Amino acid sequence: MSIFSNILNKIFHHDSAPASASPDAAPATAPATSTAAAAPGQPAAAPMQEVDVEAVLTQMQANQGEKLNWRTSIVDLMKLLSLDSSLSARKELATELHYSGNMEDSASMNIWLHKQVMQKLAENGGKVPDDLK
Repeated sequence: MSIFSNILNKIFHHDSAPASASPDAAPATAPATSTAAAAPGQPAAAPMQEVDVEAVLTQMQANQGEKLNWRTSIVDLMKLLSLDSSLSARKELATELHYSGNMEDSASMNIWLHKQVMQKLAENGGKVPDDLK
């Protein structure tokens, strides 16, 4: 499973993920009628409900003793999700998300990764405030 898929799953399938129903969203109790398996490149989360990413992460932060700056730091975001936040893991994520910059400039890569992850979460059904994108 890819690193971004792990991020998506940790946020979208969080036990107490606050979800806000959108008018065109399928009800959470309606199972998908298709029996076909998802293609490998498809998002891991089914678009049943919109997940409030900020609320989920804020709740996770409140439940954890360590103070993490997940709003701006990809390292802290990954730590909050109990994922490997090492440089090699971040480089792997950068490759996965098609980063074209210099991976040896970890500060620039980290900033890009955080923005990209937030944008991808929004593209996959997450409600992400504009200031986090």
